[in-house]
Amino acid sequence: MPNIKSAKKRVIVTEKKNTQNKMIRSAVKTAIRKFNAVLAEGDVVAAEKLLPETVSIIDSAASKGILHKNNAANKKSALAKNLNNLKANPVKKAEATEEAAAAPVEEPVVAEEKPKKTRAKKVKTEDAE
Repeated sequence: MPNIKSAKKRVIVTEKKNTQNKMIRSAVKTAIRKFNAVLAEGDVVAAEKLLPETVSIIDSAASKGILHKNNAANKKSALAKNLNNLKANPVKKAEATEEAAAAPVEEPVVAEEKPKKTRAKKVKTEDAE
């Protein structure tokens, strides 16, 4: 524990800033997680609506110095790329479930297990001498 008044103040200020930074970092992660959840559902309209909000949260974290500007750019780029991939290859839940239900279930073919090949050290015997 510091004894000097200014050092005591620095400890208090850094604790406050640390909690604020944690809150902002957590908000960024939550926004990205929500966006990815919408993408996983395959809802393009909701994802397009959520993208500007998520990008805004990432930008604000970068402007406050919590994220590096290149890190923020990479995160935004990845979000846009995932959204564009979803637009190019839309996945419909109803079709996927119908295909899975209609497909006959086949039992997997089990191959015979072969013994493992090991690299055993050769043991020197007394007969070799």
